[in-house]
Amino acid sequence: MLAKLHTYALFGIDARAVEAEVDISPAAMPRTVIVGMADSAVKESIHRIERALVNSGYTRPCDRIVINLSPADFPKEAPSFDLPIALGMLAASGQLQSDRFADCAVTGELALDGSVRTTKGTLSMALQAKADGRRAFVVPVDNTREASVVEGLDVIPVGSLAEAVGFFTGQLSIDPAPFSWDEAVATHAGYNVDYSDVKGQESAKRAVTVAAAGRHHLLMIGSPGTGKTLLAQRLATILPDLAPEESLQTTRIYSAVGRLSPGTSLVLTRPFRNPHHTISEAGLVGGGSTPTPGEISLAHHGVLFLDELPEFNRSTLEVLRQPLEDQCVTISRAMGSMTFPANLMLVAAMNPCPCGFRGDPKRHCTCNPMQVEKYLTRISGPLLDRIDIHIEVPPVPFRELSNDRPGTSSADIRERVVQAREVQHRRFDGNPLGFNGRMTPRQIRKHCRLDAAAESLLKSAMEEMGLSARAHDKILRVSRTIADLDGAESISAVHLSEAINYRTLDRTYWRS
Repeated sequence: MLAKLHTYALFGIDARAVEAEVDISPAAMPRTVIVGMADSAVKESIHRIERALVNSGYTRPCDRIVINLSPADFPKEAPSFDLPIALGMLAASGQLQSDRFADCAVTGELALDGSVRTTKGTLSMALQAKADGRRAFVVPVDNTREASVVEGLDVIPVGSLAEAVGFFTGQLSIDPAPFSWDEAVATHAGYNVDYSDVKGQESAKRAVTVAAAGRHHLLMIGSPGTGKTLLAQRLATILPDLAPEESLQTTRIYSAVGRLSPGTSLVLTRPFRNPHHTISEAGLVGGGSTPTPGEISLAHHGVLFLDELPEFNRSTLEVLRQPLEDQCVTISRAMGSMTFPANLMLVAAMNPCPCGFRGDPKRHCTCNPMQVEKYLTRISGPLLDRIDIHIEVPPVPFRELSNDRPGTSSADIRERVVQAREVQHRRFDGNPLGFNGRMTPRQIRKHCRLDAAAESLLKSAMEEMGLSARAHDKILRVSRTIADLDGAESISAVHLSEAINYRTLDRTYWRS
């Protein structure tokens, strides 16, 4: 007999429809064959599936079994085919009859005792199941919450092979899993950190506010212990809440790589990724024989923090340049190309010199000028050109550390950021990628007009600091954001002056 079930294979972060065909020939020599470009992990699963059948009280077919995973033009790698194959074997051997196979999809890994284990990428599979017109999607219990966010699809949670059989035969009634956006937000949204925890550093908080308001990349320079990491860790708390579509996009990435927290339906807070400086290029942008997302994509709609920036391998940092421009990562392999989203804010931190104490009023720097120059040149000019704001983070005086008065809170900063973002939303006609930090040269000419005093100031800064054309544009972008925070229609000399002060690495005296 022949049985067919609908399932899905993960390709990057996208799901592709797969038809699991199981054919059993009683008169042939007993043997089980899996075809359809299945990798070794999928082929090995037949032993696990057979024991799961027996341990669940069913009979293992002792005939020739041919399992075809169609279409056969792309590889199948995950153990998520266990449950559909097992159900197909039962149906093809006459132990299961059901008229629900046609409009239902199935996914799940089996344990030897017949229990169903979680699988990666269930959210993407559920989205594709709805697009394919499936009425229901049978998933492991642990994947219920993420799959249930897809409206218009009945998500059926099963904890064992026996429960799945009961559902398909109609002997067991399983209600579709419900989902409530408000309940999910109330349970999982919110942050455990706040800018009120950071003593002092009000000028640095102002720069962080500007960066968040205009979606500008930020570099902080300061001695060890000045609070650079604390400032970066709290940046997500002042960004607007994730919109439902943004949350869905981010959750797909985390689901595909198995990083979604147990019992979580959606990623509802802005991601904050802080990779170690020993990370490889593949770890940062993604890769592998079948590419998977890297840290850049895991920071989608959130913050990517690179601490001790000069300690990263230079070639690893260089792969950031294209994603920062295009907000996506494209990885090509022989089997095809995959594109992962990477719409993020880059925040980096570094010491001013190898010993870390250059410019510190209390501690002596032991580095000579050549060591300092070598340290700074570990970061390429093209990468620095893509960072709009660089600031110095000075040591915090004792009087501020010992002060019991809380600093500016995330809620206060976030209110100003949201207002500035709303201005940009109207300016760029609701474009989701429309931010001051992403303005094109044509948009800069249109939205960053200067009065006579501001133009004279910018001309003087360009001549005295030797700024490049790209730095010129970045100063205008940042000044436009500062004006938006002040609720000003035009950019004044005050706004421009503050933006120029955020170009620390462009000042020739800073390197001297």
